[in-house]
Amino acid sequence: MYAIRFLRIYDTGDEIDLHRLEQALDAAHLATRATFTRVKPKSISMEEPPLLVRLPPCSVTGGDNTWSLPVIARIYDIGAISITLLMEAINEEPSAIMVPAFLFAGQKGLEEPFLSSLSEIRRILYPHLGDLPVDPEFYEDYTIYLTDRTDPSVDPVALLTGDDFAFSQQTREEILKNSLCYGKVDTTILSWDTAHLISPEPPSDLIELIEFANVQVLELRYYDRLLTRQMERLYDDIELADQLSRFSRIRLYHVIMSRIMETHAEVSEITEKVDNLIKITEDIYYARVYAIALQVLRSSQWRSGVDRKIAVIRENYRMLSEEVNIQHSNFLEWIIIILIALEFIFAIWQAARH
Repeated sequence: MYAIRFLRIYDTGDEIDLHRLEQALDAAHLATRATFTRVKPKSISMEEPPLLVRLPPCSVTGGDNTWSLPVIARIYDIGAISITLLMEAINEEPSAIMVPAFLFAGQKGLEEPFLSSLSEIRRILYPHLGDLPVDPEFYEDYTIYLTDRTDPSVDPVALLTGDDFAFSQQTREEILKNSLCYGKVDTTILSWDTAHLISPEPPSDLIELIEFANVQVLELRYYDRLLTRQMERLYDDIELADQLSRFSRIRLYHVIMSRIMETHAEVSEITEKVDNLIKITEDIYYARVYAIALQVLRSSQWRSGVDRKIAVIRENYRMLSEEVNIQHSNFLEWIIIILIALEFIFAIWQAARH
């Protein structure tokens, strides 16, 4: 048996009330909550499990073969929507996975099915959430290969890279370094954009953990991009303010500072939710898989980039605040000087009258 999960995750740019959405979707969409099936209930904690919606199947062609692939979408409260195309061959030998793996390496040829499925989930959600501002060009993609047993004819390096090549020993070691084994027949191999799971039982929990890691990375990428745009706008506004009169400049500074505070609050809140998307408490193997998935996806680098840009924006807020305070102090000093001058003039005028 073999199976492939082609996964893409998009961002809507806003949080989603899953409780309200779950109640609003009718039974025709088969909306359910994602659950873990192979671990103890307390081993994995999720504050808000994603909502799963089944979409119409799609047809994909590769070589001389055509596959009809079931499609599922998961909707996350933090604003992410994942779409998964499922290819399953229950009665095939594990070695047969190499044909579709090479045909659709890097998700080549799957652009249309993903865009069609994205349009469909947006259509379903439109009556409840409005027209979601999803950028179809901005996504996180990942492919998970599954076999029910080890097969010597399946080269995991070729499978993960999608390239039938005579790899050097150094390259093989680098690609296979993130391999974990739970038992004698269970193996998980994680790489940058692919994974190979070997298990006689469907490893649905591991598949979901890998998806959650990709969701976290996408959200960090999204807010890293948002902060970059905010910083560019911030510098443009400051440059514009320098060309204005003093009072107009102070007014624009106040507008900039308000926007900085809103951005800081929004990003801080959502990144905290991203960090707490899922917590693994008791299952050591699942915790290791999840931690390594975040590591190979370079989650820490994206998080560092977000933190660094937040720090830069916070520093700009401090400098603008100091500039506003200085301008206010100067304004008050001029008011005091004018009042003193008026009082002095009034005293002279009174003395002149007498």
